[in-house]
Amino acid sequence: MNRLEKAFELFDEENSMDPNKEDFNGKMYPKELLYSMRMTDKLNEYAPDASDSLKLAARCQHICRWKIPRESYDMDRTGYLRWRNELKKFHAEEASKILEKVGYSDETISQVRFLLQKKQLKKSGDTQLLEDVICLVFLEHYFEPFALRHSEEKVIGILQKTWGKMSEKGQKAALGLTLSKKSLSILNKALEA
Repeated sequence: MNRLEKAFELFDEENSMDPNKEDFNGKMYPKELLYSMRMTDKLNEYAPDASDSLKLAARCQHICRWKIPRESYDMDRTGYLRWRNELKKFHAEEASKILEKVGYSDETISQVRFLLQKKQLKKSGDTQLLEDVICLVFLEHYFEPFALRHSEEKVIGILQKTWGKMSEKGQKAALGLTLSKKSLSILNKALEA
């Protein structure tokens, strides 16, 4: 087993402890384990020549996320932003411990930390690529359940923000996703607004 596979195995061990479960094709998965597998699959499809640093960052993007629940912060925009910033630091720390254990260089660990903290979005090609994959995974797997829980106005706002974070290549890939008629209708409204 090479270092990348070993790191994936250790990331997956951590994410297998997620007490939150998600049903996918009739099988229950720990939520963050399923998310990490979807991130890897989408990265492999979207950017098959991605660097190891990107592959690692995609696989551990939500590592142990359940340990910092959204409810532990104020349920407003400020609280949301604080929660997201704390998560970025937390994911970078958790990933670093595993990457050190596996024997990755300080340079690779720094690159993964940089990516997990979404530094230089729109300026760094790798950060943008990771953000595209995050947005594609959201749109393909999580958008529809999200849309059912929120008003159309809020959903349209989220879609517009998501679209703005993506590169042109990412936006083109998003338009090629298989979405329900309802999701496509809301996406079209968001893009027309």
